[in-house]
Amino acid sequence: MPKRPARRRWTAVAATLALPLATLAALPTNAQAAAVECSVDYKTNDWGSGFTADLTITNRGATAIDGWSLTYSYGGNQKLTNGWNATWSQSGKTVTAKSLSYNAKIAAGAAASTGAQFTYSGANSAPTDFAINGTVCAGAHQPPITVLTSPKAGAVYSAGDAVPLAATAAAADGASVSKVEFYDDTTLLGTDTSAPYTLAADGLASGTHSLFAKAIDSQGASGESTPVGITVAAGPAVVASPSQLGVQQGKSGTFDVKLSTQPASNVAVTVARTSGNTGLSVAAGASLTFTPSNWNTAQKVTVAADASGTGAATFTVSAPGHTKAAVTVTQLAAAKTYDARFLDLYGKITDPANGYFSPEGIPYHSVETLIVEAPDHGHETTSEAYSYLLWLQAMYGKVSGDWSKFNGAWGLMEKYMIPTHADQPTNSFYNASKPATYAPEHDLPSQYPAALDPSVPVGRDPLAAELKSAYGTDDVYGMHWLQDVDNVYGYGNEPGTCEAGPTATGPSYINTFQRGAQESVWETVPQPTCDAFKYGGKNGYLDLFTGDSSYARQWKFTNAPDADARAVQAAYWADVWAKQQGKGSDVSATVGKAAKMGDYLRYSMYDKYFKKVGNCVGPTTCPAGTGKDASHYLMSWYYAWGGATDTSAGWAWRIGSSHTHGGYQNPLAAYALSSVADLKPKSATGQADWAKSLDRQLEFYRWLQSDEGAIAGGATNSWGGSYGTPPAGTPTFYGMYYDEAPVYHDPPSNQWFGFQAWSMERVAEYYQQTGDADAKAVLGKWVDWALSETTVNPDGTFRIPSTLQWSGKPDTWSAASPGANAGLHVTVADYTNDVGVAAAYAKTLTYYAAKSGDAAAKTTAKALLDGMWDHDQDALGIAVPETRTDYSRFDDPVYVPSGWTGTMPNGDTVNSSSTFASLRSFYKDDPNWPKVAAYLAGGAAPTFTYHRFWAQADIALAMGSYAELLE
Repeated sequence: MPKRPARRRWTAVAATLALPLATLAALPTNAQAAAVECSVDYKTNDWGSGFTADLTITNRGATAIDGWSLTYSYGGNQKLTNGWNATWSQSGKTVTAKSLSYNAKIAAGAAASTGAQFTYSGANSAPTDFAINGTVCAGAHQPPITVLTSPKAGAVYSAGDAVPLAATAAAADGASVSKVEFYDDTTLLGTDTSAPYTLAADGLASGTHSLFAKAIDSQGASGESTPVGITVAAGPAVVASPSQLGVQQGKSGTFDVKLSTQPASNVAVTVARTSGNTGLSVAAGASLTFTPSNWNTAQKVTVAADASGTGAATFTVSAPGHTKAAVTVTQLAAAKTYDARFLDLYGKITDPANGYFSPEGIPYHSVETLIVEAPDHGHETTSEAYSYLLWLQAMYGKVSGDWSKFNGAWGLMEKYMIPTHADQPTNSFYNASKPATYAPEHDLPSQYPAALDPSVPVGRDPLAAELKSAYGTDDVYGMHWLQDVDNVYGYGNEPGTCEAGPTATGPSYINTFQRGAQESVWETVPQPTCDAFKYGGKNGYLDLFTGDSSYARQWKFTNAPDADARAVQAAYWADVWAKQQGKGSDVSATVGKAAKMGDYLRYSMYDKYFKKVGNCVGPTTCPAGTGKDASHYLMSWYYAWGGATDTSAGWAWRIGSSHTHGGYQNPLAAYALSSVADLKPKSATGQADWAKSLDRQLEFYRWLQSDEGAIAGGATNSWGGSYGTPPAGTPTFYGMYYDEAPVYHDPPSNQWFGFQAWSMERVAEYYQQTGDADAKAVLGKWVDWALSETTVNPDGTFRIPSTLQWSGKPDTWSAASPGANAGLHVTVADYTNDVGVAAAYAKTLTYYAAKSGDAAAKTTAKALLDGMWDHDQDALGIAVPETRTDYSRFDDPVYVPSGWTGTMPNGDTVNSSSTFASLRSFYKDDPNWPKVAAYLAGGAAPTFTYHRFWAQADIALAMGSYAELLE
């Protein structure tokens, strides 16, 4: 299951990032060949006349398999259509899949994945005669299936009462269930070794809890249930569920009421509208009675909507001696089914018991803790997640009329993700004529540290003085990209402190990627953004990345421009929607802050060392910029800033980025910052810069558009990250060189379809708002290509592109006479039902159809939204299972120079023998670790159902967008 890619961020030196796909560790083989020992997992997605088959080959032997040929046979009339991650063929009923160069070697205990699509009629029985290189394989042992049957999601209990946990469990392949463990997040509450599996959990603290069960079978395999969120109240409480409800005009809706604890006598409960829309009223259940025997049996309250009103109302549920409950009911237009879906998902996402947020209200990357992508732990967060929270709350304001949550989300982001003055204390020493000291970027982590070279000329920063003049501060107003919300690593450098340590509470800024385009998430060394030499080696972590004669304690932050631009995008829509309601003043202050963020976001338009943009070759021969001639006016991969922690040390630095990616552009943000009065930056040249950026971004899309319609990788002003000489014939865009896979190579950054959907969705919003013909030209060609690669099955399930493969190059750009790019091509290597990417894709189609009238785009957008709604819902949102063959890389070595030694805050050793897992020993205490451990020991690849915050928010937003524009 392809995931959204990990993303590289940069600090003072090069950094990168990588999408963890099934890139497998290859161990050396013995000289003498050994017999193959293998197992094959086989799964299908079947729609009646065809199906896709996903196969995972696990090497169960002691030596590597070097080159493999998988064979098996079908019993019916199944016919091969196409395949991926192997060379597929069929002879009669026998199917063969032969390895490719990049996945030919399967290390002992590792796995490789491949798949194909078939047509058939009649029966479709699974094959059983799998063989690798002629050796028959065993079936992979499947983990047990576990379901937590009690408590129910959203339940509320009183402190001191036992919470009744119960689960069902079933083992597979002849195994038996040995035990069931019950967890509160990562804390083991207790174990039951016999059915029925139950536990009375005493002593749960007041607050929210995420509970799940894990079954372990007689062969050591384990499987966990979907988490269930509950709340423990400080005392007796009234419980109302759901807390958010949408009711269409002329209709009614219901919510449930019960008590959190058994009363000694009857309790009278009253329900009344206490504020808000008078078009909503209690039609039944205004007075309820709960007894000592029925206190935990839900009773219904019915809320009716009149035929004309819209807007939200608060219904308060109260009882003597009990904590009150509140339910927000929003009256919707009669036709707004998709707004009702938005509110349903919004309620699940924002329910504290469901685990999407920290106690501070910070959105986690995912509900689940064991997940490795760009963040290497689920309870880290990114600036991306904050930006999606802003967008989610803006849509909530549109639907409900309540803008306090949008303003609150910006305040939360400002408090925790924008560094305070105490976090960046020495910006006043920044010298705009000497922004930073040059260090080359290298291809491999093993080529680091990179030596600083003060002899290389750097350009002048033209932004610093005008930003200080506009805002009266030397501090930078932009988000850092990565945060360890629960302080799992233990640096403890929450805002305003520096390396406070493992016992600190609250979120901690961290960084990971730092060493070249080949450094994947599996090869990073996590480090604090404020390095006081308390952890790591004698120079903290600095000498892993840069080579210098001495090192100073310092702070450093890296901005992800796509996230800050998305925050501006959300503020634009908040401004539009609030004004439509006559409530523009409700959001005006926050929108003004978005304009400020956009002003600083211009740092992403500049070459890394402010050198002149265009034909920039040679670190010493490429001339230093003198101002705006160092700007490419595109959204690059990052900007970064840092300085000394010692306020008397007297230095600070800032850098832009030379590398631009098609997936990062945001013409809607550029339009808002250049054309919308409420979002006009205060600086002297900010509005003009964004106007030029808007034109440049639209040109960039056209330059990168393949013959088929997909958008290719990007461009760079610094070939190889060191102003190298590109190969002869490399096309250029305003003198920047075409880079097929800019920024990261493991895997190539141009492969993920999600970048296509994210980026084109912004183009579609811009087009829908302005009707710009240039945007429509790019968008229309892209939509035609994407629709041609999309399958909606008769049952409503779907397949959309996942991994893309590229060939050829664009024509060198000529604004006066753009080329046709007849030699630039894309093919789809495999497909997915990823719901987060599908939501972004559906939004693209929605905005495009709303302006263009394209019927196929409208129909497909609806089909994607209906398909995930009908097939992929669970208690926490909408999600699908993912088999993570890339988790074989937990044992990947992390390059540390020979002789370098250091210590992580928890005592993990950092040296030349370090691996991804050894630097993160906390994972071995994660309840889901046994699944990974079993895989590393030769078992089947683990399957997880992840609830990523960005994906859940994007799905909800897609529902709301469809309601607004097409319903």
